[in-house]
Formats: sequence, C-alpha cells, structure tokens
Amino acid sequence: MERPDPTARAAQSSPEALPLQDIRVVEFTHAVMGPAAGLILADLGAEVIRVEPAPQGDHTRRLKGFGSGYYTFFNRNKKSLAVDLKTPEGQEIVRALLATMDVLIENFAPGTMERLGLGYPAVRELNPTIIYCSLKGFMEGPYQHRTALDEVVQMMSGLAYMTGPPGQPLRAGASIVDILGGTFGAVAILTALRERERTGQGAFVQNGLFETAAYIMGQHMAYAAMAQEPVPPMPARVSPWAVYRLFHTADGQQVFVGITSDKHWQAFCQAFQRPDLLADESLATNAQRVDARDRLHPELERMFGRMSLEEIVDRCQEAGIPFAPVARPEDLFQDPHLVQSHGLVDVALPNGQRIRLPRLPIAIRHVRYGLRRDPPAIGADTAAILQSLGFHEAEIRRLHQAQIVVDGRLPSPHAPSEKEKP
Repeated sequence: MERPDPTARAAQSSPEALPLQDIRVVEFTHAVMGPAAGLILADLGAEVIRVEPAPQGDHTRRLKGFGSGYYTFFNRNKKSLAVDLKTPEGQEIVRALLATMDVLIENFAPGTMERLGLGYPAVRELNPTIIYCSLKGFMEGPYQHRTALDEVVQMMSGLAYMTGPPGQPLRAGASIVDILGGTFGAVAILTALRERERTGQGAFVQNGLFETAAYIMGQHMAYAAMAQEPVPPMPARVSPWAVYRLFHTADGQQVFVGITSDKHWQAFCQAFQRPDLLADESLATNAQRVDARDRLHPELERMFGRMSLEEIVDRCQEAGIPFAPVARPEDLFQDPHLVQSHGLVDVALPNGQRIRLPRLPIAIRHVRYGLRRDPPAIGADTAAILQSLGFHEAEIRRLHQAQIVVDGRLPSPHAPSEKEKP
C-alpha cells in the first residue's frame, strides 16, 4: 500500500476558483457546533471530510424532532468517511488521512479525542502544520471539563433570562450559540491559516459555547454597568421608541411596526392617512410620544385591528418605516426576497425530496456560494478517500466486510441476501 506525499498538492488559481478550494479539512464532529464551522469552510470551497463512526454513521442522522434537520442543513458540500476509530486498522486510516490535512475540527465531549489518540499533541506529531480547531462547551478554566449544550449556556449566560418574560427564562428559537460558536471557530481557522502563510507553523485554536454566549451578552453587560441597576428582560424593557412593538391585524395576523424618528412619524401618519395624529402637537417628538404611549398605543391597536396584513405592509413600505410580518420557518421557502435574490440553495433530504435551504449569508465580489454536493450518505466517499491514501480495491472491500469502514458503494455486510429475504 503506497502512501502519498502530503505536500504534493497544487492550488488552482483560475478566475472561477473557489476561495478555499486548496484547503483540506477533516471533521470529527456531531450535532451543530462543529458541523456549522465545517459548513462555512465547505461552502467557500474547502474539501471537508466528515469522519463518521462505522458502521452506523453519525448519530445526528437519526435524531428526531427539532434535531431531524441538523444533518441536512449543516453537511452539504462535504464528504463522508465512515471508519471504526476503535480498531488498529481504523486508526491507521485516520492517521494516514491526517498527514494530508490542513485543518482538523472536533467538537466531541472533553477528553474524547485524547482517548482516541487524536488530541492535538498526537496529531501535531503527524502533521506539524495542521490547524487543530477544538470546539467545546467551555474554554480553559474552572468549567472546562463540564459538558455543555446550547440551551445550558443560554441559561448560564443570561441569554435565556433576557429572552423570556420576567420569571420565565426562555431559550432562543434556534441554536444560535452553537451556530455562532461554529462561526467563530471558522474565523479562528481562517486566521490561523493566514498566520501559517507567514510563519509556516500550525496552531491549536479554540472556541467555547459559554464564551460565545457571554460575547453575545456583552451589550447588556455594558448597559448594566452604565445603568447601575438590574437589566430587565427584553419583554419588560422600556423601549426608547414610542412605537416599537407587535400589533394584531384584522385577518388574524401579527405585524411588528417601528417608528424610530420624527421623520418616520410624519411619513407614517401620511401613509396611513392620519392627519389628526400628525396635527397633534403633543405627539410631535419621539419623547412626547413616549410620554403619550398610554393613549397612543390603544389608538394604533384599533387602527391596525381594522386593516389586513397586506394593507399594513403596503402602507409601511410606502412610509419607508421598519416593519415585519411575523413569519414561521416554513414561510421562508417562498419568501420573495430569498427566492428572487437566490438566497436559497436546492438540497436533497435523506428521503430524496429536494428542498431549498439558506445559502451562506455572504457575497464576495457579488458571488454567492452554493451547492456542489448534497449531504453525503454514510461512507459515500470512503472508497475514493482510501484509494487516494494508497489502499487497493481488495483491501477496501475487506475492511468493509469487517465493518472497519463503510463503503457506500457496497451493501452492508449484515444486510440479508436475496435468498435470505422473506
């Protein structure tokens, strides 16, 4: 079995080249945080190989409920290598792969990579220039050995307190800390890669869920220091704007309307044909309107309650003021802006159905980055990866039969044959 020279890799530099297409990334990840970091790199062109446990693959594939969308969303543009890391031969495969990598991403529980013999010191011996990104619940400190989840750190950081009404802490409606933690992981990786260009040295980079949540809370911490009083949760806050809230419509919908300047107020009154409000000198400034909330808000509630959502949206657009109908996640599939701006990319679900999911929310020179590969089946790329490492076909088939790897081209060794099927 011949092993390749890990330095024998040429970057492509055509005008159509993707920004990271000469970067190779290996993921030892699950759930959201690690895959979110890899997704950013994959969408930008990196070759990202997910190492999944053989024979079952990543347990995220089998999650139900809100977890059922994790694998599909966070694993497009990636490859799948399914291998049993607890076997000597599986370890040999991974060690050969690591020698060819630029980046390693892992978000397993504390100590897992070390038990597998894949902690940073061990990997650095194999590949001194690798960027090793460790994403955990906590960075180094008193909490570093704790296990954390997105919801745990939302509670710890005050984010849940700020989201829910008084006395009812409430987690945010998406895995925002996991996703932002993965994003910071990708930022750290790209920074370390840039540094490696200058120094030739690899690096160990980290991010923690708790530290990410604390960063999100920084603005509230600053407010608390300046106000010298307890910070109220968002539903109980005193808004500096006189009109900045949800209203009910005549057709049973809800719409958020914000009037954040006196110019907005004038445009609002004109668009909604309320010369009486515009002529009321006691409502001329935002400060006056704040003082008059008790009589202004009921009047606006009655007005909006007689109007349809479509009519309110049209008039808010005419006025040029901030507004938003209250949408559900499924509404985004047909959102006119996302559809017409090509903000969604066509992706396959595990059942073969194709749906549109959000692209990476950035553009470089007006280029948006899209789909090159659907989320992979278990072991879909095992054979090609092993062949690139010098494994011969007969050896790959033997490893598959022994369940040391899963070769997605081949039936499961324990699948019933045609004769055995009832």
